[in-house]
Amino acid sequence: MLHATEVLGAETYDAQGNFVGRVKEMFIVPAEQPYRVSRLLLSRGQYRPLVARYDQIASVVPGRVNLSSDEFALELYQPNEGWLAVQKDLLDQQIIDTNGRKVVRVNDVDLAEQRNNGNTELRITQVDVGLPGAVRRLLQGMVPPMAIRRIQAKLPPRNIRWEFVNLIEPDPLRRVKLRLTSEKLEKMHPADLADIMEELSPDERQSIIASLDEETAAETIAELDKRLQTQVVEKLDPEKAADIIEEMPPDEAADLLASLEPETSQEVLDEMGQREAQEVEGLLQFGEHTAGGIMNTEIVIVGEDATRGEVIDYIRFNQIAPDELDNIVLINRDAALAGTVPVARLLLTEADARMSEIVFQPLLSVKADAPEKDVFEIFDKYNLRSLTVVNGTNQPIGAITVDDVVNRMMAKI
Repeated sequence: MLHATEVLGAETYDAQGNFVGRVKEMFIVPAEQPYRVSRLLLSRGQYRPLVARYDQIASVVPGRVNLSSDEFALELYQPNEGWLAVQKDLLDQQIIDTNGRKVVRVNDVDLAEQRNNGNTELRITQVDVGLPGAVRRLLQGMVPPMAIRRIQAKLPPRNIRWEFVNLIEPDPLRRVKLRLTSEKLEKMHPADLADIMEELSPDERQSIIASLDEETAAETIAELDKRLQTQVVEKLDPEKAADIIEEMPPDEAADLLASLEPETSQEVLDEMGQREAQEVEGLLQFGEHTAGGIMNTEIVIVGEDATRGEVIDYIRFNQIAPDELDNIVLINRDAALAGTVPVARLLLTEADARMSEIVFQPLLSVKADAPEKDVFEIFDKYNLRSLTVVNGTNQPIGAITVDDVVNRMMAKI
C-alpha cells in the first residue's frame, strides 16, 4: 500500500532514466473511473507542468515514480474542472463519516497498486482520518518515507473506505462531475445529520441541504437550532424554501417563518401551495408562547358515534401519518370537543365499540390563547402525551404533543 503523501513530491523519471519533474498533484477523473488516479501533474520549476497518464506509469515506490514512456510523450497540463485533485480537493478537506455520524478531516489517502498491461495503476482504497495520516503529513519532506512508516506503524489506524466517503461540496464548479451522491446522507437520522451540519461552515451547510430531497431537508432543518434554521432558509431561493417548508408540520413551519425577516417570510408564503400557506398563516396569528403558537393543526377528528372499525378504516383510507396518531379527537353533533381516545386504547377495543364508550377521562383541553405555562402544568399534572387545543366555541383546532412541550422547555434552559 502507498499513501498520497508518499507520492506527492516524488521524483519522476522517464523510460530513459531522465529526471522529468516532481509530482505536484494527482487527479481522479470520476467520469472515467472513480477509484483510479488518472493523471499525475509533474512540476518542472520554471517550465510548464506536464501530465503523465495512468497508462504511462511503470512503477511507484515512496518518493519515486518511474514512467514507461519518454518525456516527449507526456502532455502539457491543461486545467480541467472535471478532475478531482487529491491534494487540493481531498487532503485537509472535511468529509462526513456516515458510519461514525460525524465530520472528520482527511489527513491522507491510501492507494493500492494494480498492474495493467505492464503499467502500474494507483487506485484509491480509503481515506485516512486518524493519527497515522496526520503524522505522515507532519513529517512529509523532513523524514525519509520508510522512517515515517516505522513511526506511524505504532499508531492506531482510523480509515474510511473510499466508497463510504461523502464529500462536502460548497463549490460545485470544482467537483461538478464527482460520482458521490447524497444517498448515504438521506439514510442518516435527521438529528444526526443536523449535528453534523452544526459543525460545518454556512456554505457547507447549504451544500448539504441542496443535495437532499425536500422531505429529508425539512426533517433535518427542523432538528437545527433556531439560529441555524433561520440562516439556512434565508439563503435558499424562496421557491426551494417553500418546497422544503411544505414538508414540515404546520406548527414547525409557522415557527420557522416567524423567525425570518417579514419580507423573506412573505416571499416563501407566496411560493407555497394555497392550503399549506393558509394553515401556516392561521398559526402565525397566535402568540409564540401560547397554546396556539405550540399546537399542530394536523389531527384526526371523528364523530363520537363512530365505531372503532369505522375509525380504523378512515385512518387507513386517508393514510394518516403515524405522528398524527397520539390521540383521536372526538366531536359531537355541534362540532364541539367531546373527548379524545388514545390510539393504544383504540387497538384494544372491539371493532363495533362506539368511540364515546372508550373516551379518555377527564375531558381535557386548552384554549388557543392560553399561556404556554398553563400547557406545561396540564401535561405535568395528567402525564399526557397529547392535549387538544380548542377555539372560543370549544371546537378542536389542533393538538400539542409531548415532544412540542419538551422542545419548548429545552429552549428555555
